[in-house]
Amino acid sequence: MYPDRVVSGMRPTGSMHLGHYHGALKNWIRMQSEQPCLFFVADWHALTTHYDDPSIIEKSTWDMLVDWLAAGIDPTQATLFIQSKIPEHAELHLLLSMATPLGWLERVPTYKDQIDNLANKDLQTYGFLGYPLLQAADVLIYRASEVPVGDDQVPHVEMMREIARRFNHLYGKEKGFEEKAQDAVKKLGSKRARLYHELRTAYQQEGDDAALEQAKAMLDDAQNLSMIDRERLFGYLEGARKLILVEPQARLTEASRLPGLDGRKMSKSYGNAIALREDKESVTRKVRTMPTDPARVRRTDAGEPERCPVWQFHVVYSDGPTQEWVQKGCKSAGIGCIECKQPVIDAIVKEQEPMHERAQPYLDDPSLVRAIVADGNEAARRLAQETMRDVREAMGLSYG
Repeated sequence: MYPDRVVSGMRPTGSMHLGHYHGALKNWIRMQSEQPCLFFVADWHALTTHYDDPSIIEKSTWDMLVDWLAAGIDPTQATLFIQSKIPEHAELHLLLSMATPLGWLERVPTYKDQIDNLANKDLQTYGFLGYPLLQAADVLIYRASEVPVGDDQVPHVEMMREIARRFNHLYGKEKGFEEKAQDAVKKLGSKRARLYHELRTAYQQEGDDAALEQAKAMLDDAQNLSMIDRERLFGYLEGARKLILVEPQARLTEASRLPGLDGRKMSKSYGNAIALREDKESVTRKVRTMPTDPARVRRTDAGEPERCPVWQFHVVYSDGPTQEWVQKGCKSAGIGCIECKQPVIDAIVKEQEPMHERAQPYLDDPSLVRAIVADGNEAARRLAQETMRDVREAMGLSYG
């Protein structure tokens, strides 16, 4: 079995804001200490919606990387790289496109949603239709075991699994595979070999998923197997195929939903965002001018926090006592809106202080970021090349 690995990326289409931090980056920071992680700037993906004016992409790429480092992504724990610097992504995308049914792309739920939401852009392109396939290549090329996503992205990961499964079915036919797998079973020892056969039969004949997981766990613990024998036995469990591409699992992440300053989704294009490294004066001004409960026309009018965009910030930033103070004070008109906003301002400024400190060395010397990315590109490409050697060989494209 291939080692566990997490892969995720973001499109460089504008400045990073607090919505990105609470929605994704905090999870990345936690995961980087749990298992190997690869985080990439998806600059090719940015072209799916910005192909007609890509001028924003390069600057946004470097700004995004600084934001990641400022937020707490540690390059000694996670591999940071740029998608377009790893040409194997494009090669795998091309090869996968040869065998991926068109209907799989057309049924992705976010495809029609994006078409509707971005009606002002001409998105009748293959690049836009095929971006879930490029997304699959981004993950499958690193044989990732997990992809951190929100609920809306789960269908994308399921399609990745289907693509990997189809590829393995079509191209995982190793000459003499059955005999080689049987020889590998013998290396488990008589007791484990017997258990392996029993579990394999339970899964293939009865669809017993628990048996499959037990067999996989047994193979993970087997110390006397080579990597190639381990791969064969994993493939033999589910059929008579060698596993070339790994089926990743969706890792549902806990995300604090931080809306924009006006209550809508936080977005630079809506003009309702607070940047990840915004200065204190700007944060103060933006929060103080946030709209509040329309029922509070005068200071003496009672309000309802759930109708106020500021309350959603308290949900993310304030502790229990502060939230209770807001609820009571707002409903009784005991506090004014400016008073209500001050704890939010203080909490955001406090959260951003270490980000400014961590970012400063990279702003003073941009070569530091470029060195980190150069190392990350090299590490990522080694992994990608390893996968592509197996993919080319399986598809009959290695030519010796």
